[in-house]
Amino acid sequence: MTAAANAPVRIIESDGTEIDLFPLPVDEASLEELLRNLFENHWRDITFGPLIPGAAWEMRAERAPTRVNLTDGYLTVAFGAPHFHLCIGETKGPSARPTPPNIARHRRTARAELYRRFGRFSLPMSWGLRLFNGADEQQITVILPNPFLDPEREKIVEEPDWSRLALWDALRARWFGWDQPDPVDRSGRRSSQA
Repeated sequence: MTAAANAPVRIIESDGTEIDLFPLPVDEASLEELLRNLFENHWRDITFGPLIPGAAWEMRAERAPTRVNLTDGYLTVAFGAPHFHLCIGETKGPSARPTPPNIARHRRTARAELYRRFGRFSLPMSWGLRLFNGADEQQITVILPNPFLDPEREKIVEEPDWSRLALWDALRARWFGWDQPDPVDRSGRRSSQA
């Protein structure tokens, strides 16, 4: 795959924010691989939850998942009692009460994308993953480590720590075949983006 074949799509969100979108495959196997990797191997580094107009659930796990499994199209990620389910594959429901096809299509992930959000002066300021169901409703956002934020205190740092883009770079390499960091990602200066 060439980088040009996987060039991002630039959109402007309703609030005027520029975002680069990098579409991902939405088949069950690809989504399971992606989400297992994030939650089993990078749980310490990510923030997750739905980010929708009027609500931002920015959750962080305090420990590794106790269970990640796939049943009837639903990926379950459990941290002891707290857990969540994402419909990433075909769901049939119980045999006594099967899920109607239109409901199954609504629930299942229909769009997945890595994203890069820009701040003032069109400089990158955050990176992540978003999943949307068949009705284009957000299922989850996974916010990746940010070079402009201290991960312990969630405070803006004086100098960017570009090593915090390692997970972003690894995801781009795995899903798009890009083996070199994108200079755009390292062009930001937090002081000029606030």
